[in-house]
Amino acid sequence: MHTEEEFLRAKKRVKAKKSFYQHLMSYAIVNLFLLVLNLLTSPGTLWFVYPLLGWGVGLAFHYVEVFGIPGFDILSKEWEEKELERELRQFRQQMPSPKSAKHPSTPKDKGLELKELRDNYDESDFV
Repeated sequence: MHTEEEFLRAKKRVKAKKSFYQHLMSYAIVNLFLLVLNLLTSPGTLWFVYPLLGWGVGLAFHYVEVFGIPGFDILSKEWEEKELERELRQFRQQMPSPKSAKHPSTPKDKGLELKELRDNYDESDFV
């Protein structure tokens, strides 16, 4: 079951996404109306692009606020939490089990093989 804090965070995130999609929908409808109005009243001068671009900048900032910059999730709290979990997983994998600590199967001075090193990491760790 989820904690109350997790539920409230998720609810806030859903509300922010819904707000963005409403903003996007109104942007599309109003600018389509302005395009039609422009083409009907003065087809020689395409003035509808100015509100389209101006409002588009505001919409882009709203997108970044809600979803972040694609490819820059390294700055987000979620990325930090995922990294922490990955590091903890790696530490757990590297720690010897109590049985293997009492009865080591290999000498302590033996260096790690490349395969053993690679087994400690996920595919996402490699560039």
